[in-house]
Amino acid sequence: MPQIPIIMPQLGESIAEATVIQLFVNAGDAIEPDQDLLEVETNKATMAVPAPCRGTLAKWVAQVDTSYAVGTVLGYIEATAEEAARLGLDQPTPKQEATTATAMAAGEAHKVEPRVRGLPVPAHVTGVSYMSPRMKARMAELGLHAADLAGVAGSGAAGRVTIEDFEKFLTDLEQRKLSRASSMRVAVADAMRRSWTRPLATVGLPARIDAVLAHRKSLDPKPGPTLYAIRALALALAANSAVGGRLVGNRIVHPSAINIGFAVEAEDGVLVPVIRDADKVTLRALVGKYAELLELARQRRLPPEATAESVATVTNYGTFGLTWATPIPLPEQTLVLGLGVGRKVPFWDEEKKAFVPVTEAQLTLSFDHRVLDGGAAGRLLQHIAKLLAQPETL
Repeated sequence: MPQIPIIMPQLGESIAEATVIQLFVNAGDAIEPDQDLLEVETNKATMAVPAPCRGTLAKWVAQVDTSYAVGTVLGYIEATAEEAARLGLDQPTPKQEATTATAMAAGEAHKVEPRVRGLPVPAHVTGVSYMSPRMKARMAELGLHAADLAGVAGSGAAGRVTIEDFEKFLTDLEQRKLSRASSMRVAVADAMRRSWTRPLATVGLPARIDAVLAHRKSLDPKPGPTLYAIRALALALAANSAVGGRLVGNRIVHPSAINIGFAVEAEDGVLVPVIRDADKVTLRALVGKYAELLELARQRRLPPEATAESVATVTNYGTFGLTWATPIPLPEQTLVLGLGVGRKVPFWDEEKKAFVPVTEAQLTLSFDHRVLDGGAAGRLLQHIAKLLAQPETL
């Protein structure tokens, strides 16, 4: 009778292997379609692997407490020829079976590479990300990156971009209107490309800023809304520095100081001057330093030490009339706090039993999802909003 393989399934987009932790059936047991055969564990969850068809368990190849790559044969089910034909599954040849068993015995199961659309690629790779050495050399020669080919349709196997596709793309470019990108634009592009190698997410929260607007009127010189946000973020991070840390390997590197950058639009780009020890200097004392850095950034005269070693950034996109955005943290940072434009909105006053007008701005927090989850990001944003509601404490 045909033997149908039990395959380690793809258990998630980024999951390349799983560990067998329990076998539910034994050799000789009758199997029904979709019956749970074994339980496996990934670094994210524990789940069961169902039977692909009806039959009898012939044998297990997999062992408990052993990890196997996606696509690895874990065992076999004896099924009727009709059942195998219905599934479109071929019986493995004795040679194939012997090869699999030998690899298992040698402890090489974790090296098995699953197949995606007929091409052997690691489980975490999708799309046309594979590039031949010849392609890489040609791109390096021209100073191009993989992201520059995002719009190129490949004509090779499984959509692979060939060198011929690449040269045709270059020829087509020469027939278009081209302008040279400034050095700042290239630097911004490089930073954002490196930032995007991480899983990024954004959470948002409306915050009342009437207290901030009233407080700044009492000061001379008047601090801008961005400076209030810088202080609030700095105090929130000082209370829990782990959320401002960076993930390096399997450890969170906490910041040695709460240095907060703020985004300033410059000619054809953005500069991020840094306020050092922003958690230790009062709002009033920071007004002059903030104004000095802001002017230097606009003139593109910031010294190198004024842009280094920040742990997070504040960006006030409300100055452009925007209410909501999803800014991207710098490569060396985990967080970026965004501040939207203030707008009058109705607010229900429980004491007056009526709606009253208040000024509200949207706060957003974009973060490295490897370091923070939504709950931690939400609590940090709530803490910042609470501090902004009490500007006298800043």
